[in-house]
Amino acid sequence: MIDVKDVAKNMQNSYATNLTAGVEKGLTLPDRAEIILALKDVQKLFFPAFFAAEEARGDLGHFAEATLTAIYFRLKKQVERAYLFTGENAEKAEETVNAFLEALPKLRDLLFTDLDATFEGDPAAKSKEEIVFSYPGFYAITVYRVAHLLYTLGVPFIPRIMTEHAHGKTGIDIHPGATIGEYFFIDHGTGIVIGETTIIGKRVKIYQNVTLGALSPRKGQSLAGVKRHPTVEDDVTIYSGASILGGETVVGSGAVIGGNCFVTESVPSGARVRTKPLELIINK
Repeated sequence: MIDVKDVAKNMQNSYATNLTAGVEKGLTLPDRAEIILALKDVQKLFFPAFFAAEEARGDLGHFAEATLTAIYFRLKKQVERAYLFTGENAEKAEETVNAFLEALPKLRDLLFTDLDATFEGDPAAKSKEEIVFSYPGFYAITVYRVAHLLYTLGVPFIPRIMTEHAHGKTGIDIHPGATIGEYFFIDHGTGIVIGETTIIGKRVKIYQNVTLGALSPRKGQSLAGVKRHPTVEDDVTIYSGASILGGETVVGSGAVIGGNCFVTESVPSGARVRTKPLELIINK
């Protein structure tokens, strides 16, 4: 066996320059497992019949109170850790989590517009219950809505941990900073990417493998805080494989973007965008 003392010394030299400041100061990053449990608690609160049937049986008011209390204590500790690690005042965690809890009833109402859009937009759906229980697109939207609320409250780390958890489960990557209006529908979903500064209006429908991305990722951190991703106005449909890129790109209301289109300039309202079909050759 090699002399591990030599390797450990080299590792210690690496520690001196890379991402160990929190450890040296006795700080701890948020616990990923606890954040996912808090997310599951919110899912139970929103849909008790699906994810907490035994707990909710009887008095729904008592169930809601108990679940909100559980979310408060679980999330508050993780928000405190996030604030401390980034040098912010951990005492404001209580105010932040209280604001989060107060917003949950309206957030649930917003989520039900997405549920309506999914049911109305998918003839294969047998019921809304089937969508809540089994559709990856609706799950990704649910997690995004929760994470976006925390993002707007200025919470570090935790919103991204939530959306990356959903990304791993569904293949749908929605940055918590994106702004998405009501009645949002993702069909099939796998491979969808929605960037941080994307703005999406109401009643928008997106199919699998769609990218709402940036044009110049090579510029990296110099673009932080800049509008890099497109704006998609109300009542737009984007079919599978389309890529719409750039912070100045606007897809006007009612437009339809066809499959596999590559769009880097604005599209007027009501327009139909498609690629020129390739010739199909079948050899017999």
